[in-house]
Amino acid sequence: MKLPRNARIFRGQLDAAPFASVFFLLIIFVILGTMLYAPGIQVKLPSAGDLTLAGAEGPTISVAVTTNAFYFDNQLISEADLSARLSAAAKKSAEPLTLVVLADKDVTEQRSLRLVVLAEKAGIRNLHLATMPRAFDALPDKSQP
Repeated sequence: MKLPRNARIFRGQLDAAPFASVFFLLIIFVILGTMLYAPGIQVKLPSAGDLTLAGAEGPTISVAVTTNAFYFDNQLISEADLSARLSAAAKKSAEPLTLVVLADKDVTEQRSLRLVVLAEKAGIRNLHLATMPRAFDALPDKSQP
C-alpha cells in the first residue's frame, strides 16, 4: 500500500514574532530569577589578606554574629540562651570544642568580645574567626622574561 506524501520543503520566510516572544519570555524568567528571596541573614566575613589561618581540629560549633544579634544553629538566639546552649554543648562533647565565629565586618570589638566571654564561661577554650579566603594571585605574564 502506497501512502501519499504531503511533506514539502518550506521555502518561504520565517515569522519573527514567535522567536521574539520566546526571547522576551526568557528575559523575564532571568530577571525574575535574580529577584528570588533567599531566606537568612547576610554575613560579610572579613578578609584575611595574606594571612593563612589554620583550620579547626576536632568537634566544632559555629555562632554567627551581626551588629545586633547572635545566631546559633541558624536561628536567632538571645545571650542567655546562647550561654546555656554553649554550656550544654561543651558538657556533652568528650573532646574540647572549638567555637567558629562567623562575625560580620561591621561587628564591633565589644560585641565580639562579649561572645568570647560567653564561650569562656561555657568552658570552650578554642576559638577560630572565620574569614573570606584569599583571592587567587594573578597569573604571571609569560610574555615578559
